[in-house]
Amino acid sequence: MSRSEILLAEDGTATQTDWWKRAVVYQVYPRSFQDSDGDGIGDLRGILQRLDHLERLGIDVIWLSPIYRSPHADNGYDISDYQDIDPLFGTLADFDELLAAVHARGMKLVMDLVVNHTSDEHPWFVESRSSLDNPKRDWYWWRAARPGHAPGAPGAEPTNWESFFSGPTWTLDERTGQYYLHLFASKQPDLNWENPEVRAAVYEMMRWWLDRGVDGFRMDVINLISKDPELPDGLVGDGRAYGDGFPHYSAGPRLHEYLQEMRREVFDGRGALLTVGETPGVTKAEAALFSDPERRELDMVFQFEHVSLDHGEGKFRPRRLAPGELAASFTEWQTALADAGWNSLYLSNHDQPRPVSRFGDAGRWWRESATALATVLHLQRGTPYVYQGEELGMTNAPFRQISDYRDVETLNHYAEAVTRGDDPASVIDGLLAMSRDHARTPVQWDATENAGFSRGEPWIRVNPNHVVVNAAQQYDAPGSVFEHYRALIELRHRLPVIAEGDFTRVEAGDPAIFAFERVLGDDALLVIANLSSDPRSVELPPESGERWSGAELLLGNGVSDRSVTATLAPWEAKVYTR
Repeated sequence: MSRSEILLAEDGTATQTDWWKRAVVYQVYPRSFQDSDGDGIGDLRGILQRLDHLERLGIDVIWLSPIYRSPHADNGYDISDYQDIDPLFGTLADFDELLAAVHARGMKLVMDLVVNHTSDEHPWFVESRSSLDNPKRDWYWWRAARPGHAPGAPGAEPTNWESFFSGPTWTLDERTGQYYLHLFASKQPDLNWENPEVRAAVYEMMRWWLDRGVDGFRMDVINLISKDPELPDGLVGDGRAYGDGFPHYSAGPRLHEYLQEMRREVFDGRGALLTVGETPGVTKAEAALFSDPERRELDMVFQFEHVSLDHGEGKFRPRRLAPGELAASFTEWQTALADAGWNSLYLSNHDQPRPVSRFGDAGRWWRESATALATVLHLQRGTPYVYQGEELGMTNAPFRQISDYRDVETLNHYAEAVTRGDDPASVIDGLLAMSRDHARTPVQWDATENAGFSRGEPWIRVNPNHVVVNAAQQYDAPGSVFEHYRALIELRHRLPVIAEGDFTRVEAGDPAIFAFERVLGDDALLVIANLSSDPRSVELPPESGERWSGAELLLGNGVSDRSVTATLAPWEAKVYTR
């Protein structure tokens, strides 16, 4: 049994099937976690070397970003063999050893599942593109040129959709004279889930991993697998070269049917597993449907509202959030999934910049803002996710040259923006704020060269602030970011009110203060946090002030007055119990 299952069994308040309500998940991006062989790229044996770190933190579940065989056009999210390990990361034997070691520590391991698309080097696609009448031709989306246009001519793409990675979503295959669909990079062709043979092959592969012992899947862009089969054009915005196809491929007409079929064919009868779906653009109503246990689809979803709030004129022209915006978004999602469904709680992952740089204050109030953000996140209702290095307060990297970057989305955006005449320095400013590469710099284990990540040259530069921001300096250091995360995780394991209690927002008299109550029977918590770089006064409603008068301070990240109604220092967070 995992750490969480043991706790739940002792507590007696939850069943094995919902053990994940008290669990904390840690995402490992293997390429940047720990290199064991000196080639500058993290690997499975490197993860094995650092399991003590995760056990020390108190993690219940490890989520591995893709380690399958891949040409790495999108850092492994382009899979060429679902049932083999890429040599960059090791072997199946290495994986089995890692899995056994994870289980021996009472933790679970979840694989990243990327089945909206494959690599163009996957044998399925190699066959599909070989001829118009190949048996696997219909395993992918193929279409002729737009009527009246010659294949390859400007505007001949079957639809006007724009790729997530810039440019059109269609690439012409010269051999057959048709275009194939790829919502992401051209080397990531989309699978055609309308074909039952595709679904059967995917389910067989998933069962193979579960039979091997993995404990579930995080499902990449799973809400994109069902497309409108008519593939209509999207609306073209002002100044845009391509149309918005999102309404025609997000939450398509058969999506719920596919997820329910997957549950029956893959997960039924297998016990305590975790299924979480990445669902960009999902609405609150859709998220409730996906994660309602009565519907038997997913345990929880990743929604993107709060990590889209700061997108200004596009992702790479961000704006600073107004006081209270982030808290308001969190509150709305807590309310929306209060009765049915379940929240995934996160501030960062491999696709998002570092939260302390994005939502906090990575300068003067670095430690305080990193711990305040963690406090308000982990004590909401839902399952928290920690992205590697987040527990250390890792920040965005100072990459001021385009040669510093490796991410395909970043490089495509820079090339497109400079080509259309944007000032290169301004484009770099956008990358400094929002590039996915900020999440992918090596984990900062210590102050030595390459941060203890590798004895070779890392595949991407180490953040130079590793000399002061690193794990070695934070272990057992009172008040450190790491020790604060440890305390938050321990509270979730120990107090059922955090996993099971109701969530109620409390007005505190200032939009910069995020205050809320968690209540389960006679147990209650009050969380108050100043999410700003200025002192703020707390003014609770009279009934709240009376209810919490004399409450015990359970956890805090500052040294100010213990009173509930005291002025909060910049980025101060307090947790009370009664």
